[in-house]
Amino acid sequence: QVQLVESGGGLVQPGGSLRLSCAASESIFTMYRMGWYRQAPGKEREMVAEFFEGGVAGLTEYGDSVKGRTTFSRNNDKNTVYLQMDTLKPEDTAVYYCHALHRGRDYWGQGTQVTVSS
Repeated sequence: QVQLVESGGGLVQPGGSLRLSCAASESIFTMYRMGWYRQAPGKEREMVAEFFEGGVAGLTEYGDSVKGRTTFSRNNDKNTVYLQMDTLKPEDTAVYYCHALHRGRDYWGQGTQVTVSS
């Protein structure tokens, strides 16, 4: 059983920045996939950023709606991944979920609300 604990959400003005953190209870080297999804009211959950394949040289993919404004990073020693979001827009408002695929099972964090509003 993998526990994922997110932090860092909140209210931010348009054009601002925010960094989300997700701490895993297992080594992130054991995760085949790990990253961030989001879900806005009335919309389907969408991938924001995620790395594929465990290991140092994993491939990271970004959702089209956040490319160029978002940076995914990881701290292997802390079993933590991060999502740095810049130039935030009102349409980035959503609940952001940490996700991991570990030994064939999907795990989700509890979600953290990000609201972009003036």
